[in-house]
Amino acid sequence: MSGEDEEIRAGGETAGDGIRGTARGTAPVPLSVLDLVTVGAGSTASRAVRTAVDIARTAERRGFHRYWVAEHHSMPGVASSSPAVLLAHLAAHTERIRLGSGGVMLPNHAPLVIAEQFGTLEAMAPGRIDLGLGRAPGTDGATAAALRRTERLHEGADEFPAQLAELTRFLDDSFPDGHPYAKIHAVPGPVQATSPGGVQDPHRPPLWLLGSSGFSARLAGTLGLPFAFAHHFSAANTLPALDLYRASFRPSEALAEPYALIGVAALAADEEREARRQVMTGALSMVRLRTGRPGLVPSPEEAEAYRFNELERGFVDSWLGNVIHGTPDAVRHGLDDLAKRTGADELMITANAHGGAARLRSYELIADAYGLPA
Repeated sequence: MSGEDEEIRAGGETAGDGIRGTARGTAPVPLSVLDLVTVGAGSTASRAVRTAVDIARTAERRGFHRYWVAEHHSMPGVASSSPAVLLAHLAAHTERIRLGSGGVMLPNHAPLVIAEQFGTLEAMAPGRIDLGLGRAPGTDGATAAALRRTERLHEGADEFPAQLAELTRFLDDSFPDGHPYAKIHAVPGPVQATSPGGVQDPHRPPLWLLGSSGFSARLAGTLGLPFAFAHHFSAANTLPALDLYRASFRPSEALAEPYALIGVAALAADEEREARRQVMTGALSMVRLRTGRPGLVPSPEEAEAYRFNELERGFVDSWLGNVIHGTPDAVRHGLDDLAKRTGADELMITANAHGGAARLRSYELIADAYGLPA
């Protein structure tokens, strides 16, 4: 084995297929992190990015399997509009944990650009990059139109699979002879191995499909890809989508058997009251987002002082019903129950709170509850 191979093996968890994780401590399945890089009232995007680095490094140290960021646009309280840029920064501050997008919204971008960005990330952090793809715009219709320079949004049942197929061919450098793109190559990428003196890079970012309904579940199953479901904001659809994914699954070069993770909102604190106080900041933030008033994540004091009307209270009660929060033991029991009910292969935890300290503390407490290495 070459020194370079040794470096790759030491620098990333490259065993297996690059998809399946290993449950650690007493966790029922591998645990991972989804970070929205939230910006709280009274704080800045710079501080949010520094907190993202702290969370990624904490997750790595405590044995979480992967850390993903999600593409959102025109939302003052979310600083993750450019996943590839964030992931490059995080790659420079971590050594082993898998990093990825949860997800990049494929219809917002030319497939060639995504292949180039994630090929570059793979060169920066070999064997550690995941490419999760979503079909939704990650924003409102007007912003999506501005991103795409068109008034027509391409998210239909015919267009998304075609976009996905084009991206896959750029990643694999596999357009057939005679195709208009046959002589176009995503660089960094496989074409470099066919150039004089070229050496094949052993890694290519695994593709994941993300979804909150049945469309991507069925497509991921049909293509034999891993599937990530947004339980944290579409809990009613979780079981039907996972059932559809498993029933539709066809073995592929990527996977011999289905592999599904679910995103779950969870926050632990030393005391139940403090956990409730923290998650209410996320609840108020969601109320404002759903009523067309997106802003910075409010402070706990602002959330406590806010008077919800009847409709808002109904929304908050429903939303909080899908947020696992409380003491570390309570959160552990909630996560255990969710893993058992859904049969998920991995739980990806997102912490909804105003400040970075509360979110960091939550991941530490959850790790402690499962006996993950300190």
